[in-house]
Amino acid sequence: MISSRDFVQLLGDLLVYQPGESAEPFSEIVVDSREAQPGSLFVALRGETLDGHQFVDDALRRGASAALVSEASGLRGSSMFVVEDPLVALQEAGCRWRNRMTAQIVGITGSVGKTTVREATYQLLSSKFRTHQSPRNFNGYIGLPIALLGIDPTDEWAVIEIGPYSQEEMELLVSSARADVGIVTNVGPTHLERFGTIADTERIKGLLPESLPDSGLAILNGDDPRVRRMADRTSADVFTFGFGPRCDIRASDVVANGFDGITFNLHNARANDLIRINIPLVGTHQAMTALAASSVGLRAGLDLREIADSLAHLNPGSRLARRTAWNGATIIDDSYNAAPLSMQAALDLLTSCQPRRIALLGDMFELGTEEQSAHRGLGAYAADRCDWLIAVGERSRDVVDAAREAGHAQACWVAEADQATDILRHSLEPADTLLVKASHAMHLETVVESLAAS
Repeated sequence: MISSRDFVQLLGDLLVYQPGESAEPFSEIVVDSREAQPGSLFVALRGETLDGHQFVDDALRRGASAALVSEASGLRGSSMFVVEDPLVALQEAGCRWRNRMTAQIVGITGSVGKTTVREATYQLLSSKFRTHQSPRNFNGYIGLPIALLGIDPTDEWAVIEIGPYSQEEMELLVSSARADVGIVTNVGPTHLERFGTIADTERIKGLLPESLPDSGLAILNGDDPRVRRMADRTSADVFTFGFGPRCDIRASDVVANGFDGITFNLHNARANDLIRINIPLVGTHQAMTALAASSVGLRAGLDLREIADSLAHLNPGSRLARRTAWNGATIIDDSYNAAPLSMQAALDLLTSCQPRRIALLGDMFELGTEEQSAHRGLGAYAADRCDWLIAVGERSRDVVDAAREAGHAQACWVAEADQATDILRHSLEPADTLLVKASHAMHLETVVESLAAS
């Protein structure tokens, strides 16, 4: 992590006021004063409803050793970095710091799966190299600069998540990260209210491989035609991953072991090499996660045995959690967020569980013009993957309609999460497996907490 001395050097031409310098590294960089801890740097940002400058004193009381601000009032005795615009200064500092670093940068983008791929790639590289990764989901115009500022001069690799909401933001992110390796996980109908269309999403996500240097590597999902054709947009070497026979690295003979993970053959087609691999990630779709991470491992010089050994010890960082209901039933809690592709993956996981399989699915947001077709597609997909389907929310009426049209006799709709809780409280049986998934704004985690054993 950078120090105040580094910050003065990085922002020299942007500083209105230069504080005293110290070589002591900041413990972290925060934009929420409630997260401030001893030794942290607080960045005061102005939002639509709140101004971070109102919370500078709170951050200092919590132990922050410095603040990046545009006004100096109320900061007596503190270490102040006063600039015209704290956000611009933060972004510029991240860009300049990255340019000083010698670490190889892995940038990861896609509609879904970025965080899991980032965690797997980080853990794989960390087995052999000093590696940094984006903290949490710090992948946007505020988070990515913070992630870059966390790179240490001694790091050999840095794994950075890139999650834009617009083309302008993506242009900023890829120019700041200057990735050496770029991974595109997939392109699907996610955040379309911001992006526009799936074609727009493809164009925006493709800016990552387009930004790579000639000496770089674009790692592309070879099973996704929208991602595969990004190969034409990059001058870097292209390495494809997937289940398809034309992929450079691919998985075959995948066996789902429920909550014990998956087993599959890992092929490196370029070297005509193969190994049987076991990973503790849950769901057959996680083979794609392992393939993407393995592609980076090969780039770093690891062989398949080293890759297999490392992936076998992955610490699953997925938000998906296995819970036990008050009566002993199994709950698959994936209620944090949802998009069409991740919904399908969750339903595939449910099919590997013992019946009776119950899917409690809720509305998916930010789908724009694809909203109705995406929910209907979800209902048709769920029809033969669960024994009982409960859909929650106005948008999810289409889920139930499509499931019934596909022949599912046990599909029902409710308006609110508490209604689903009441139904399940009276109908859930000890041998059942219940999947709970929706966009976070549906708050289906309340159903999980109501049903889970205390």
